[in-house]
Amino acid sequence: MNEDVFPRLRALLGTSGVERDGQGVPRAVPDSEDALSLVCQTANAHKWKIRVEGRGSWLATDAPADLALCTRGLDQVIVTKPADLVATAQAGVPIDVLRRQLAEHGMWLALDPPGRPDRTIGSVLATGTAGPLRHGFGPVRDHVLGCSVATGDGRLITAGGQVVKNVAGYDLAKLHIGGFGGFGIITQVHLRLRALPRADVTLIARGGRDPLTAAGRAIVAAQVGAAALELFSPALAADSQWVLAARLVGSEASVQAETRRLQTEGRVMWETVPVERSGSFWGMAARAALGGTMTIRLGALVDGLDEILDLVAERLDEGLISAGVGSGAVRWSGEADPERLRTLRRIAAAREVPVTLERAPWWLRRQVGHFGAYREGVGPLVESLRRTFDPGGRLVTGVSGAAGDG
Repeated sequence: MNEDVFPRLRALLGTSGVERDGQGVPRAVPDSEDALSLVCQTANAHKWKIRVEGRGSWLATDAPADLALCTRGLDQVIVTKPADLVATAQAGVPIDVLRRQLAEHGMWLALDPPGRPDRTIGSVLATGTAGPLRHGFGPVRDHVLGCSVATGDGRLITAGGQVVKNVAGYDLAKLHIGGFGGFGIITQVHLRLRALPRADVTLIARGGRDPLTAAGRAIVAAQVGAAALELFSPALAADSQWVLAARLVGSEASVQAETRRLQTEGRVMWETVPVERSGSFWGMAARAALGGTMTIRLGALVDGLDEILDLVAERLDEGLISAGVGSGAVRWSGEADPERLRTLRRIAAAREVPVTLERAPWWLRRQVGHFGAYREGVGPLVESLRRTFDPGGRLVTGVSGAAGDG
């Protein structure tokens, strides 16, 4: 470890802004975008490798680096505009804290990512990890109007806008959503919000996997207004059978109407989860992704969901699985070696299904990459973009795996 790191960081941030992690690596905890930018500029000038951390509750903080850069100090909700249903928050704000502060103003962020409730909003955006609410409200990028990003060499870049009607530069913001920190460090985000629902009802049905996916397709075809329609494996649901869960949100009248429609579709028996238990039900499903050392997601077409579930069960196992019946997104957590993941990715790619490594120890991220090779020609494009935003190669991230990461 370079012994110059500690004194130089303390000169920038003061004693309170620098600490050691469990392995003795210097950890910078800047409390402003400008301070974070200075850390990156200094690291670039001295050729230090940077590991970016939120609160360490999703991706393991185990990548080798000269310093860790923690966004924990960027923990402010800067602006809330209830009339416009937008807000601006720093990347280090825990998502449960953000939810509570927005609720005080009658606003709601329709994101329910996997993992613990104290994940930072920056972590959710950087990994693009949407939960069951993706069914009704779209992927993570649909909730982002714009963001600010620090590049590997310390430039501060603003992409997108702060209000719904201003979408200039929005495509650049999309690059960072789900980029796993390969193109910069998200420091601040402008969010698209919704009014806090007056009613929030959860119903579940139990049974075999195939009958439940068929029921889910019928519900989607009938255009029932569900916010979430998620299939859970028995192990994930802590149940003896597969579970199909539907979440309906909105006004009291609309939720009652959609509940009646739901109960007439799919030929399954629905059970209403008591209101006082619905939060813990969805929270359990979110935390279940942490039940294995790694998590992957597959992006299937809705009509091909059964085929992809069969592939996952055959190549991995049928343990901790959640699947969006309306979105086609499949998430699996468990244990697998690099060769099994590469084989799965290769077979899935032949079916036009991308496989993203969402969470894993560094050694595995390093070997197989978050994205790997999905389409011919994509690898060089990704590396070109990375050089644009991190010309010195300061940011340590397993975007492409061993073949693409230096």
